[in-house]
Amino acid sequence: MDRRLLDILCCPSTRQPLLPLQSRELEAINRMIKTGSLRRADGSTQAEPLAEGLVTRDRKLFYRIDDGIPVLLADEAISSMQVTDFPA
Repeated sequence: MDRRLLDILCCPSTRQPLLPLQSRELEAINRMIKTGSLRRADGSTQAEPLAEGLVTRDRKLFYRIDDGIPVLLADEAISSMQVTDFPA
């Protein structure tokens, strides 16, 4: 993701800066997606694995990136508290 774009993006709910998800984080998230138990803020299931995403500075929420476009909708946020082995 372009660094200039990343510098201006923020979480729509908390207004915190966003950072790219690292490979270990993506692996943990995608393991949970495979179980069918990962839910978005609106209660819907995240069915598709993530190729990339963004996480808030406090690491409590993350957002997917679809085809290079961050999906920064509060209803689409996913709580990292659901991911049992999410790296700290």
